[in-house]
Amino acid sequence: MGFIFNGISSQSMNVKARLTSWQASPPLRNSFVSIPGKPGVADFGSDSAERVITVSCNIAPMHNLASLVGVLDGLAEWLDPKKGLKQLVFDDVPDRYFTARLQDAVNCERLIRSAGAFDLNFVCPDPHAYALTDESFTLTQEGANTVTRSKGNTDSLPVYLLKGIIPSGASTYVSLKTNDEELRVVGPLAAGETLVIDSGLVTAKVVDRTGETLRNGLPLLQELNFPILRKGTNIITITAIGATFTELQIQAKSRWR
Repeated sequence: MGFIFNGISSQSMNVKARLTSWQASPPLRNSFVSIPGKPGVADFGSDSAERVITVSCNIAPMHNLASLVGVLDGLAEWLDPKKGLKQLVFDDVPDRYFTARLQDAVNCERLIRSAGAFDLNFVCPDPHAYALTDESFTLTQEGANTVTRSKGNTDSLPVYLLKGIIPSGASTYVSLKTNDEELRVVGPLAAGETLVIDSGLVTAKVVDRTGETLRNGLPLLQELNFPILRKGTNIITITAIGATFTELQIQAKSRWR
């Protein structure tokens, strides 16, 4: 087994790697509060903490110690955490990626004079794994539309790309209702413009036909009610009032716990 980090494979770096364990879900972060005079604690729910993935690695016997050090020098440059978070893909789970960086120092134990073994600890601030080949949907009709997510095992935070013409005014809008939650776009939005609504980044922008950003899109949203897609069937209801709806593209951002 090996892995790919920032587009570079462990094999190409002369490193053999394997996962010794797999987390079925990330660590939990519980919200408990102790109340004087009350047994136990008050439970305010739980959330996911950051994920740490440990990869056991070794370097096969080299010609000499200098060659071993040369491999480790290349490893240090490749995995430099100062370069920030990068995409991490494991050969045994090739359908998903994590966004990670190296968390701890790498201490190589010399097994013989010119071979070594070490662990790599990758930290993922976002504990979810995301689909390498994501699901996408294009809706062109008003009314109720069915969108079915088949990848992942938890809710996703999609990106919506809305095209149409929405004049300025309190009584003109396009309503995007995802299951039971409504997001109302009040404009203005002109022909040739696309409103990009990113639930993961909790932001929106207006772009032109080439993808260049024209302006902030948050003022076009009546409320900051960003959509969430469930695993399985979702009902997207589109309603245009005093406006023209053209197309809604959905990037699912399918993910796993």
